[in-house]
Amino acid sequence: MARKDRMSGNEAVSYAIRQINPDVMPAFPITPSTEIPQMVSTYIANGEMDTEFIPVESEHSSMSAAIGAEAAGARSLTATSSAGLALMWEELLLAASNRMPVALALVNRTLSGPININCDHSDGMGARDTGWIQIYAENNQEAYDNFIQAYPIAEHENVHLPIMICQDGFITSHAVENIELLEDDEVKEFVGEYRPEEYLLNPGKPIAVGPYSVTNYVMEAKKNQEIALENAKDVILDVAKRFEKVSGRSYGLFEEYKTEDADYIMLLIGSAAGTAKQAADDLRAQGKKVGVIKLRVFRPFPAKELAEALKNCKMVAIMDRCESYNGNGGPLGSEVTAGLFRYKVMIEAVNYIYGLGGRDFTVQNVYDIFDEMEDAVVNGTEIEQFQYIGLRE
Repeated sequence: MARKDRMSGNEAVSYAIRQINPDVMPAFPITPSTEIPQMVSTYIANGEMDTEFIPVESEHSSMSAAIGAEAAGARSLTATSSAGLALMWEELLLAASNRMPVALALVNRTLSGPININCDHSDGMGARDTGWIQIYAENNQEAYDNFIQAYPIAEHENVHLPIMICQDGFITSHAVENIELLEDDEVKEFVGEYRPEEYLLNPGKPIAVGPYSVTNYVMEAKKNQEIALENAKDVILDVAKRFEKVSGRSYGLFEEYKTEDADYIMLLIGSAAGTAKQAADDLRAQGKKVGVIKLRVFRPFPAKELAEALKNCKMVAIMDRCESYNGNGGPLGSEVTAGLFRYKVMIEAVNYIYGLGGRDFTVQNVYDIFDEMEDAVVNGTEIEQFQYIGLRE
């Protein structure tokens, strides 16, 4: 039976970790994710869970230790943000290529420089091609729910890949919201025990983890990773169906909000979706046919599914909370437009950059973007691509 409470996003994820009670958690503190290892270590000290907590000297070491624990057959996780994730860079690729279903609580924070501790998605998006599954949350409830679903996805026999559960730094990680929690026994039953088929500490069945791979085998290993990531789509949806049965809350690869008859759609990730939904409600009340798509799963990227969802609108605004520095927009803009082209959905699309370093993104900003799209479609006005929303002149 669900229990109502009030928690920050960091508290919610820490509570989920306590309920799951994984085997090993190495961690190193970095704002704004520091509270997660702090809270988990407090649970351990109070005897509320028996996870082995390992304080390490850096984020590189925390991911190294998580990989080592996972290779030994233990369910492992860590948490980090921003430059911490960047310091893990080498180990992120090793976790994925060694097919270790490590879970990472990523509290999104801008990646230096200039030095800033507030939210954008430059850390997670910077790691988008490391082979990890990436799932993003709009609010604290989703951060909690996503983490409970993480291990059943990552550990599935058709996947066996590491997973990042992402939430927006300070906006959700430190803000307190109403939340519904599952009972401990419900979470335990849902997540289940980890029983890896192959692991280092399996007597009588020796294996090697991370050996040198000669040229004849590297491409095959990479292809198997890609197949596993593609398999993750169906597993994510299957796990979400199981989760709905115990929680009553429904999840998919993305959420469509008032898009059935929408002429203009805003596509974005994370907490800003709430702002966009409020604006869509206001504009719908004025008779405007607008809608919002909130992308939940960024890796594997649901290109075909998004193309299908967007095919009947007149224009889409693709919102990036980071800069790719490629001269051609943000990572979400690049992925979505490539998907639209590949699946022959020839609608108008404009890519905006917003919220860098925690810059406010307001309901008025959303109004203005929808107005700009309508003006472009109705009057043929050209929209400047890759505008920075809220940029001071």
